[in-house]
Amino acid sequence: MAGSDHTRSRLIDVELDESIGRSTPDVEHERAVAIFDLIEENSFQPVNDSGTGPYRLKLSLAEQRLVFAVAREDGTPVVTHILSLTPLRRIVKDYYMICESYYDAIRSSTPSHIESIDMGRRGLHNDGSQTLMDRLSGKIDIDFDTARRLFTLVCVLHWRG
Repeated sequence: MAGSDHTRSRLIDVELDESIGRSTPDVEHERAVAIFDLIEENSFQPVNDSGTGPYRLKLSLAEQRLVFAVAREDGTPVVTHILSLTPLRRIVKDYYMICESYYDAIRSSTPSHIESIDMGRRGLHNDGSQTLMDRLSGKIDIDFDTARRLFTLVCVLHWRG
């Protein structure tokens, strides 16, 4: 039975609304990879949903807020949550800066320097993931690995190339 619960408390589709906007082919590729990774492995359960999943998630932006529109597999709406991006903005900005440093270091730095930058990058990614998980607390139950994949997607949504 636990196996069937796992297949029901999960996302099977993530769609980006037109409000997200489109970008360069490289950015679109990164978005597609982030969505694929999220769908491939996740734990996702709207709080107080008496029905069953699996679920579809449509992400959109409205007035600098991230909108999570959750529906059942057949498209029946379940719930919509709107999250302010303000608590994530600084982390995403810092994450981009450290990623730039990481990619620059790969070209010219020592392995120990690259490793220390990568540790910082992973630490910021974890901070962003925890912040996102905290923001969704009481709304949508996700595990930390799902929060990490969602944070990656949020970062890619902000990346313009």
